Amino acid sequence: MTQLTRRAALGLPLAVPALVTARAAEGWRPSQQVRIICPAAAGGTADMMARLLAQYLTASWGQTAVVDNRSGAGGIIGTQEFLRQAPDGHTILSGNIGPQAIAYSLYRNFPYRPEQLIPVAGSVRGPNVLVVHPSVPARTVPELVAYLKANPGKLSYGSPGNGQSGHLTSVWFSQLTGTEGIHVPFRGAGPAAIELVAGNIQYMFDNLSSGIEQIRGGRVRALAVTSAERNPQLPDVPALRETMPELAEFEVNTWFGKFYPAGTPAPIVQSLNEQMRALAETDTFKARVAQIGSVSLWAPPEQFASFVNREIEKWRGVIRREGLQMDVS
Repeated sequence: MTQLTRRAALGLPLAVPALVTARAAEGWRPSQQVRIICPAAAGGTADMMARLLAQYLTASWGQTAVVDNRSGAGGIIGTQEFLRQAPDGHTILSGNIGPQAIAYSLYRNFPYRPEQLIPVAGSVRGPNVLVVHPSVPARTVPELVAYLKANPGKLSYGSPGNGQSGHLTSVWFSQLTGTEGIHVPFRGAGPAAIELVAGNIQYMFDNLSSGIEQIRGGRVRALAVTSAERNPQLPDVPALRETMPELAEFEVNTWFGKFYPAGTPAPIVQSLNEQMRALAETDTFKARVAQIGSVSLWAPPEQFASFVNREIEKWRGVIRREGLQMDVS
């Protein structure tokens, strides 16, 4: 079985230019080890972004930064663990569109609220990509839809967890195309991709950033991306909305960012935001982000908070229109 290693997810070692580091180091600095909680398993984009930041902070802040993967329940378990920590700057959440936007409206008995988190800065954003196991006899989206309709309820699709972008993207796709698949949630994009490569599930909407190496290696077949236009990293793969009339309005972009608990002092929030700005300016980060088909999402805290709030409202509307409701298990 193919393994998605942390080294492969991270790519080349991150160079930390002395000038950029010195500029970003002004202001608050941690007095002990920094913990970055990732509410997903190793191998996915949330984990990848957490490890890039951990490596950078260790060099820039002079305190070891470690990544703690707390996967499960579509990111809820890791977020709850994060919210139990003191708001002193030493614990960071590597959050994403699922537990920090979609989940607020998807679950009836949701255990936390948006105001309990401070959006610090975005990391990256990019499309999902519809990928199938090579055994699936479909090389286009219409062919996959026809195959699903001929085998209702017989094919399984994976996701990084209930309420994550990959899950909701699949649900929307199924509803618009009138198809039916069996949802198999995993503890992150990495484990889901491993099971897809192994043939234990047949298709999924993966983050392009975490799935692109599997596509390039020929271990899965890409049928479409969920952005409005084609992605430069996969120029021969169509946008989903151009493949069928039923999907003409389909557009989904997933995103990742860093959060602090409510009550964290403003100088600490600003310090982390500056570190993330400096990281986003490094050539290594820019190259890595381009390589995975994403773009930087860095912005000042106020702008990132506005972005997150708009995402919460957007997915609330989608979920209400589709009548989706789940219980936190």
